[in-house]
Amino acid sequence: MTTAASPRLIAALPPEGRDRMMQFAHEVQYRKGARIFEEGRTADRFWIIRTGSVTLDLHVPGRQAARVETLGPNDLLGWSWLFPPHTWHLGASALSPVRALEFDANATRRLCEEEPVFGQALTRCTAEIIARRLHAARTRLLDLFGPQGSGPRP
Repeated sequence: MTTAASPRLIAALPPEGRDRMMQFAHEVQYRKGARIFEEGRTADRFWIIRTGSVTLDLHVPGRQAARVETLGPNDLLGWSWLFPPHTWHLGASALSPVRALEFDANATRRLCEEEPVFGQALTRCTAEIIARRLHAARTRLLDLFGPQGSGPRP
């Protein structure tokens, strides 16, 4: 894979570490409806979606899983692998046929330890992605549960 058309996460990484991380990558495919990972299970890999879309969901006891977010091309799928206890916080399913680059989480964490500049860049970029997603989730929750017509805060 060339980095010229890479997703922002890959493009933001220092070249030497990025090239080593890309050695851990391989392309995978999921059919529509395939379960990619389950909430609470070991997070031992992560993906960058190339084509298709994936829904993230949250287990709700006694009810159908609640859709939390939909991811598409160039999005990072999975960040739980980076932070202990390395278990998925959500579940994920292919909403459409998906092609993605899959990365080995253990090898990537070792690379982060061996190359601290790379590790810091990967962690910072992942944290920025998490922050954007949390902001989007907060906005969706306000739309669903906030007072009608409350408008922006002064």
